[in-house]
Amino acid sequence: MRIERLHPDFGAEIHGVGLIEATSDAAVFAQVCAAFEEYSVLVWRDQPVTDDVQATFSRGFGPLELVKVGSAGHGTFYSRMSNIGQDGKIVPPSDKSLIIARANQLWHTDSSFKQIPAVASVLSARVIPEQGGETEFTSTRAAWERLSAAEQAALRDAVVIHSYATSRNKIDRTMMTPEEHAALPAVRRRMTWRNPVNGRCSLYLASHAGAIEGMGDQDGADMLADLIERATEPAYTYVHSWRPSDVVMWDNRATMHRGRPWGPNQLRSIVRTTISATEQSGLNDVLPERWEQRAAA
Repeated sequence: MRIERLHPDFGAEIHGVGLIEATSDAAVFAQVCAAFEEYSVLVWRDQPVTDDVQATFSRGFGPLELVKVGSAGHGTFYSRMSNIGQDGKIVPPSDKSLIIARANQLWHTDSSFKQIPAVASVLSARVIPEQGGETEFTSTRAAWERLSAAEQAALRDAVVIHSYATSRNKIDRTMMTPEEHAALPAVRRRMTWRNPVNGRCSLYLASHAGAIEGMGDQDGADMLADLIERATEPAYTYVHSWRPSDVVMWDNRATMHRGRPWGPNQLRSIVRTTISATEQSGLNDVLPERWEQRAAA
């Protein structure tokens, strides 16, 4: 396996080993796991990816998350993000899939708004537009390490409120259905997440984050916006230009990402599997009880 670094702070393209080899050889999979913990974003090109291949590979990192209500693929392991209708043509501009795509162009980390957040995501390119549609990443681990000691001390134990409605309301306040609102109440998360493998800390931020406990609404929102802006300066980002059959995996504990718009009248279809966090992944948490006890309450 050969590793090609993509950015000074994070990111690597994997050569010589594909998803199928990683799932069939324990020693190879261990190398991929080590690269994931080290680089946070991994890229594979020219993968013979199918739903089953993607799910099998993803399960090696932990339990798969079911797609939430209101999203294409609800109740399955496959979040299907596509602008292609059943007739094979591009859906109209009012279609919810395109509104969701606009919301995904905000800097975010997957599932921070859920009771159990996500440790990682795996995204495969099935149909890719000829222009645009890139995905941009930044390292919130590097962003944390750039903060002063005083800032780190102030933020280390801060508690942030994450809500799916926070990000969606920025795009369209009618975007969420009553069913989605009921299924996705706000959650509390630490501002930071410590990696249990290498001990490195990261900021845990997203467009889903809307308030900081103990701060006024505007002050908290301003601080979150400032931290996100500083973390996502162009020099600190990696922009992935997709090719068909690409697979990209990222660490939601240590990165933020956003999609970029693509040209009109271009087809696009991508599939994401998401791996739920566990206590072994250093579950970002704010309460003293064990996670199993809290989830059962």
